[in-house]
Amino acid sequence: MARPSPPPAKPSRAKRAAPPPPPARVPVPVRARQHLRVAAFLMRHFTIIAIWGTAALGLAGLWFTWDMPNPATAVTTARRPAIMLLDPAGHLVARFGDASGRVVLPAELPPYVPAAFIAIEDRRFYAHGPFDLQGVLRAGVSDLFHRRIVQGGSTLTQQVAKTLFLTDKRTMRRKVQEAVLSLWLAKHYSQADILGIYLNRVYLGEGAYGVDAAARLYFGVPASQLTLAQAAILAGLPKAPSNLNPLANPQAAAARATQVLDAMVATQAITLDQENAAEAQLANAASPSSRTSWFALWLMQSQGAAIPEGEDVTLKTTLNAGLQTVAEAALDNTIALQGPAMNVSQGAVVVLDAHTGAVRALVGGVGDREGYNRAVLARRQTGSAIKPIVWLAGLRAGMSPSDTVFDGPLYLHGYHPHDYEASYRGNVSMTEALADSMNTAAIRILLRAGGARRVIALARELGLNDNFPDDATMALGSGAVGVLQLAGAYATFFNGGNRVTPYGVSAINGVPVANPGPVPVVSASQAQAVAGMMRAVVTGGTGTAAFIPTVFTAGKTGTTQDYRDAWFAGYAGGDIIAVWLGNDDNSPTNKVLGGTLPAQIFKTIATGLGGS
Repeated sequence: MARPSPPPAKPSRAKRAAPPPPPARVPVPVRARQHLRVAAFLMRHFTIIAIWGTAALGLAGLWFTWDMPNPATAVTTARRPAIMLLDPAGHLVARFGDASGRVVLPAELPPYVPAAFIAIEDRRFYAHGPFDLQGVLRAGVSDLFHRRIVQGGSTLTQQVAKTLFLTDKRTMRRKVQEAVLSLWLAKHYSQADILGIYLNRVYLGEGAYGVDAAARLYFGVPASQLTLAQAAILAGLPKAPSNLNPLANPQAAAARATQVLDAMVATQAITLDQENAAEAQLANAASPSSRTSWFALWLMQSQGAAIPEGEDVTLKTTLNAGLQTVAEAALDNTIALQGPAMNVSQGAVVVLDAHTGAVRALVGGVGDREGYNRAVLARRQTGSAIKPIVWLAGLRAGMSPSDTVFDGPLYLHGYHPHDYEASYRGNVSMTEALADSMNTAAIRILLRAGGARRVIALARELGLNDNFPDDATMALGSGAVGVLQLAGAYATFFNGGNRVTPYGVSAINGVPVANPGPVPVVSASQAQAVAGMMRAVVTGGTGTAAFIPTVFTAGKTGTTQDYRDAWFAGYAGGDIIAVWLGNDDNSPTNKVLGGTLPAQIFKTIATGLGGS
């Protein structure tokens, strides 16, 4: 039997080695400890400042850009519909809204066209990115020197950003947005692309966006056919498109174009000889024309419901642009030259075809051509301009132009009318009474015609739809009418007795408009008789200032109480011309009679009918 193995021997209890002592701490100098504490303090606060600064910048960026348009979609922003006015021959005489021409690349244009814009707007365009720090510094120094803003430092890229995406508001938010969008443009488009966008989208006045639209609007040619002089005019427009409009202000446009040409010489885009040749052409580069705003304003008011919304529309109108210009100039010049001395500040003119009622010119006032249209909306007392209707009522009652009527003192229910002249003429013919605008004779004719109600009913037949006093003062013009209304009513006397309805549009987008035609309301013989008596007004009566030896004219003067209104309305060369002068606040003029300034304006317009 094997013997069991002995148990393992117990280890000896040897003495354990002691752990090594900790390394001795090197004492840190006091100054180093202070630096560490400062560094830790700064690091902690820098971190806090960085966090809050980042948050503040983010909030500031959000505040500056929260309403910023998406540049990827704003490039295709829709334009306002254009309204084009054509004359009876189909020629464009005015347009409103936005006009866009054909998209043209800079390479398709004469080299001096893009060069003109670069020279005057951003002559270092190819030498910088989206921003021009040198240009900003130069503009800043110039502005400080002049103590006002005389130069801008915006690049073409910044102008494209503003044109495509932003407004003209001068705020810090807009400037920041402009900078952000300029960076976006520079990243996504080349310099040539940005120049092309600018040339096709820059606003050049009169609703024209881009050089091709402006070239067709102002000069009647595509942008590819622009002359150097015309290119200089267009390049000068972005500074002030309305004030430098070559149609409305050709002198200012030419002066600005001269600055453009000087800049082109300075940038060596053209030679001095080319500049001199172009300057000689500036005067005839664009001819001034009537803006036809008064006529257009009337059309928008009268035809608004028939004009399609949201799309371009072409209106074939009855407007004669040359006659419109003559009428506007006649009124404006008279008020400018004689208005202050005569205390008269406003007026209105209507010219319409006596046979059809087609309005050929319409002037709603002096000054703002987008404002209150006095030719259509105002209602003013007629004074003696109502008398032809009273005389017509007398003819209907059996009287004739040669019949006598008594001009003498008249007392009627406490009312004591008298003539402008202190003396009375006694028995006179109807023709003499109208020629010299005798008031007592007018009331006697009204009474013989059956009274005020008969005359008012006749006025309604002729198209005068306003309220008239139902008393004898009706014969002296105490009722109020509009200038356009009175012109339409007077047409009856010169077209054989037909009432016409004034109108200004014959077709919309090529579709004829059904305008009311002439309606017989007076016998031809009676209408002719009134016209003959109105002829005596200009040949020897109160309206001799409207007499023209070479043109058949006839009409009637009108002056209201205290000289608040002065009228002359009548016939010339197939048209009715109605003129009113007065003040908007109904204050008296300085004794302006219908036979003075209004008759003179009538004559000026009538004289110009020969070339219309």
